[in-house]
Amino acid sequence: MKPVQPASAPDRLRQFLTVVAILGSFTVNTLSNIYPLNGANVGQISNTRFADVLITPANYAFAIWGLIYLSLLGFIVYQFLPTAKQHPRLSPISYLLVLACLAQSLWIYLFQSLAFGWSVLAMLAILLCLIGIYQILGKVPRSRPWQEKWLLRYPFSVYLGWIAVATVVNVATALYDAQWDGWGLTPVTWTVGMLTVSSVIPVSLLLQRRDVALALVFVWAFVAIALKRIDDLPIFAVALGLALLIAGLSAWKLRPTL
Repeated sequence: MKPVQPASAPDRLRQFLTVVAILGSFTVNTLSNIYPLNGANVGQISNTRFADVLITPANYAFAIWGLIYLSLLGFIVYQFLPTAKQHPRLSPISYLLVLACLAQSLWIYLFQSLAFGWSVLAMLAILLCLIGIYQILGKVPRSRPWQEKWLLRYPFSVYLGWIAVATVVNVATALYDAQWDGWGLTPVTWTVGMLTVSSVIPVSLLLQRRDVALALVFVWAFVAIALKRIDDLPIFAVALGLALLIAGLSAWKLRPTL
């Protein structure tokens, strides 16, 4: 067995910045709920100012942030493991995550400052960073160690899945705040259309990469949308139907191969 080489200076810097970025983003998120700008946190703004944005999920759906931060703590552990030294692209993954965490903190500030248009740009920055990480992971052959699956690939699948959903919701809230007329289409029609189009993401990644973790995030979000709009039959039916479709396809992808 080869002796484990000590971390180099660039590795130590990368590890330090990643830890600071993740813990910093978590701290900003927590403090923004305890001491919100202008007296209202993100959830309160969504439930009052944007109560009529039909694609917003039920409040409980945002509990997924607990899972996201827990999984990112798993990534912190992963980057200190000896097996991580063998990963060929860990450095760009880590630095893209640092940028995503910075954009996440900026998004909270902008949204609570009621700068909803600018918040979309911050959300897109998070999304692009995570897409970059996802693309990098897609080019690296999957290895057998469980650590890579649970501490590297799954965390970013869950994070990307939720940010993809959040981007759609964020754009919808910004357009609502700008009093966009929807080109004459009703809010229900737009909501059904956005749900249908966004469902292409989990379905395509299930077929291409068998990414059940990302797909289940969409199931979680779509069920939360359906439950919040249970009195709006078209939205309820489409959201629940898409959730069942994605869940069924995920179960099919998880079936044992003979």
